[in-house]
Amino acid sequence: MSALHIKKGASKHSAYNLRPTFSDVDERHTLAVLVENEPGVLARVIGLFAGRGYNIESLTVAEVDHTGHLSRITIVTTGTPQVIEQIKAQLGRIVPVHEVHDLTVEGVAVERELAILKVVGEDEKRVEALRLADIFRANVVDSTLGSFVFEITGAPDKIDAFADLMRPLGLVEIARTGVAALLRGM
Repeated sequence: MSALHIKKGASKHSAYNLRPTFSDVDERHTLAVLVENEPGVLARVIGLFAGRGYNIESLTVAEVDHTGHLSRITIVTTGTPQVIEQIKAQLGRIVPVHEVHDLTVEGVAVERELAILKVVGEDEKRVEALRLADIFRANVVDSTLGSFVFEITGAPDKIDAFADLMRPLGLVEIARTGVAALLRGM
């Protein structure tokens, strides 16, 4: 009797499909979480991430319904698809959480961020900083003889690119709000 030489999980049509169905590739997801606006809710949501070792790339929180006392937490995080599903399920189990939406999966989302950058420089570096600010549609919100403070709004990639170009021109400080996002359309 000859042994069968079938590779483990070689066919997806096999009754014994032993190939893993999960991915080990990290993905970036934007989650919108609607919660009660009450003390301690943000700490509980953040505690969920900290307790399980999940990373938060961006976090934005604001009250969105004054009469209903609801706040929206926008979280940008990375993880495998299984980790993202676990995060969404665990967020949904927290009592003051009303809704959890994965904007990355539900459709095309508009993401914007605000950043303020301080650039210190003289002569041609000042001129070049102003030229780049004009290209990126950044506004000068403060100016002294030795520095500018620029305000820029846009996608996180746009802000990263602007900051990278400002570094050699004298970027000394940057403050970012974090991502705010909404689904497009209806």
